[in-house]
Amino acid sequence: MFIGEHSLSMDVKGRIAVPVKFRPMLNNGIVITRGLDKSLFVYTKPEWGKLAEKLSQLPLATANSRAFARLMLAGAWDAEMDKQGRVIIPDYLRKFASLAKKVIMAGLYNRIEIWDQEAWEAYKLGTERESTAIAEALGELGV
Repeated sequence: MFIGEHSLSMDVKGRIAVPVKFRPMLNNGIVITRGLDKSLFVYTKPEWGKLAEKLSQLPLATANSRAFARLMLAGAWDAEMDKQGRVIIPDYLRKFASLAKKVIMAGLYNRIEIWDQEAWEAYKLGTERESTAIAEALGELGV
């Protein structure tokens, strides 16, 4: 399980060091793709397989299904950690998430999200302000 918020630096080649506690879960390969809210989603190969299977089952006749599948699947990148525990983020994904030198890697149970630090701080501040309303809405869903 991925949990926690980690502040990292990205080098000029687009590499970031994966937090040590995440590395064992990512040893068998990593898939990085476009996420939501201007972030990137990072999955283990097994978790990616589950998601890709669900996406492949979406109805082709529905424009939103096609668009979401394209966003996630066409944007995906197979990655591996190097011996120093670093992973490279390709240029097209760095541009999509507007990643600068300072990034946040946030563990979200079965995936990791990568954010530009300034975007993360702004998003987090807004979410914290609305936390009561969000909790109430999720309570209605049984969460």
